[in-house]
Amino acid sequence: MKRIFDFLVALCAILTLLPVIIVVALLIRLKLGSPILFTQDRPGLNGEIFKMMKFRTMLDAKDKQENLLPDDQRMTKLGGFLRSTSLDELPGLLNVIKGDMSLVGPRPLLVQYLPLYSSEQAHRHNVRPGITGWAQVNGRNAISWEDKFKLDVWYVENQSFLLDIKILFLTVKKVFVREGISGDGHVTMEPFKGNQNDG
Repeated sequence: MKRIFDFLVALCAILTLLPVIIVVALLIRLKLGSPILFTQDRPGLNGEIFKMMKFRTMLDAKDKQENLLPDDQRMTKLGGFLRSTSLDELPGLLNVIKGDMSLVGPRPLLVQYLPLYSSEQAHRHNVRPGITGWAQVNGRNAISWEDKFKLDVWYVENQSFLLDIKILFLTVKKVFVREGISGDGHVTMEPFKGNQNDG
């Protein structure tokens, strides 16, 4: 039932929001150049790797050693707006249609985090990752990694159709309020470095 719901809602959303998607794509092309989409390997259900799609929000500016500059130096006004309104997530609807992601679930994080999870935190991969999730409507990037993972695992253990509907409605509210977009002093979430209390 969840897979059918995800597919139908994602398809309807793409068709309904097609004018917005086209405008955002054109703005990115004009302001940031190519590519319009940002794609990156992310772990999905059972840790299987897939290509996650988002609208590009940062420049590819590098230093003299060809290393990417810090996020706050590459973030643009357009990119900040797209992130604060979650418009950068719209291409993720294609991931939902393909079956890589769900509308609701733990957010897909970086592949290099996989070996850093505790056994409990790894349970977040027992379900498909989501465009939005329980952690996103309870703080998003403004909460600690520990709290984020606790919320993810709670969702995995308590998921239901009604909970998904609640999260979707709360997500719409968060988009308008624009809460929890990033942590204090950061334009993106600080990297996860593992569990401080481990060995």
